[in-house]
Amino acid sequence: MFAFIHNSPLLIGTLLLVLDLLLWRAIPIERRTWRIAARLAAFLLFSWVLISAGISPLQPPPWADDVPRNLMATVLEIVWWLFAARTLTVVLGLILISRSGHTGRLLQDVVGALIFLIAVVAAAAYVMQLPVKGLLATSGVMAIVIGLALQSTLSDVFSGIVLNTTRPYQIDDWVSIDGTEGKVIDIDWRATRLLTGNGSMAVIPNSVAAKAKLLNFSRPSDVHGVSISVVVPAQVRPRRVLDALEKTLQGSSALLTTPKPKATIKSSTLEAVEYEATGFVNSMDKKTEVRNQMFDLAHRHLQAAGVVWNADNTPQPWSRQRSLLEDVRIFRSLSNEEKDSLSQRMTSVEYLADQVILGLGEASEYLLVIGTGVISAAIRSGDKLLEAGRMGPGEVLGVEGLLDGDNSIAEFRSLTSCVLYRIDKHDVRSCLEQRDEIKAALSKLQRFRQQASQSLLLQKPAAIKKGGFLSWLHK
Repeated sequence: MFAFIHNSPLLIGTLLLVLDLLLWRAIPIERRTWRIAARLAAFLLFSWVLISAGISPLQPPPWADDVPRNLMATVLEIVWWLFAARTLTVVLGLILISRSGHTGRLLQDVVGALIFLIAVVAAAAYVMQLPVKGLLATSGVMAIVIGLALQSTLSDVFSGIVLNTTRPYQIDDWVSIDGTEGKVIDIDWRATRLLTGNGSMAVIPNSVAAKAKLLNFSRPSDVHGVSISVVVPAQVRPRRVLDALEKTLQGSSALLTTPKPKATIKSSTLEAVEYEATGFVNSMDKKTEVRNQMFDLAHRHLQAAGVVWNADNTPQPWSRQRSLLEDVRIFRSLSNEEKDSLSQRMTSVEYLADQVILGLGEASEYLLVIGTGVISAAIRSGDKLLEAGRMGPGEVLGVEGLLDGDNSIAEFRSLTSCVLYRIDKHDVRSCLEQRDEIKAALSKLQRFRQQASQSLLLQKPAAIKKGGFLSWLHK
């Protein structure tokens, strides 16, 4: 056997290389350890064959007079160095990937390139007896020339190394890089790819990402900021605006209580003042919906606070009661004259914070329209009350009993000081007799109430309009 190895090392070495490639392809990629073990075994057998045949990769072949044999041994020694570089690369890759994931794969490419460069230089020095110093000097000059030609690309490469080492963001993180916001779908040595909110892909060079202002919305994983800005004429007292924005933040139950939401003055000029209301949600998927809700709540609370949006303080044509009726959907079918008449019979009542306005199982003699403040609606879940939503200016409560004898299935409690306007249910029933549209709107409202309450208690979506119980309250 040793004689066969000694006489036919090229044939045996070729067979081992072919066997290595076949095993690498045959073993599934999921079994990475088995693939690397097979390659390592093939390399050890290849090394044993060379040593048994009297060939050492650390020195040139000893058969200078036998040209064919000498050439065969030279090829085998060069292949040994390349085979060793590849085997070492995959072994280090297994270690790096198991510890660092995507970053390990990128580091594997750099380490593999360095290992192959060392293998080529070693093969040239030990096997071919080339002057390595001259080769390194020549390659150094070439490297300078290539580096100057590829300066921008190399900047991206080294920036990619820094980004994947410091890891300011990872795959699947939501980030904003230089004003471009999106989900990270890939990071390579040249660029970072983001999937933006409108479904397009943004490619940002790593050199730009390394220098730009970066916001990572996925760190920490369960807290994501949501903010809105409003610009109000400078004539309006800031305290009125800040109070309205604080009620806006209290009016959204989707906002986290910790970190605490806040309203601040962002900037000011002689003409206008910019205010910002900031809160936090526990999921990126909620940001758009909550932000839209905050804008709607801010508009309603500012309007309820009497904030004038236009600079010329033109007197409002309607009273506060009349303006509120425009926001109540069940009265949309009334004519302007009927709304004017109904608004004149509305009376105001004030509530302090944390007062029960309408208890669970109670029936109100009035239809109540919220003028200012925030009210929490809670339904019974076992022995406890479960908050179902929050209500703001323009929303109504106490509609139970208009079509049937049911009492309230929710408890309505003030979260802030509130002003509500009462409408006698006798006046509402008169409208019901005259307008079938109002009766249809109330019937629809009751169906929303029942479905939304059942959905919340069962913790599964009901076949109702998007928005759930809060959507019902808005109507």
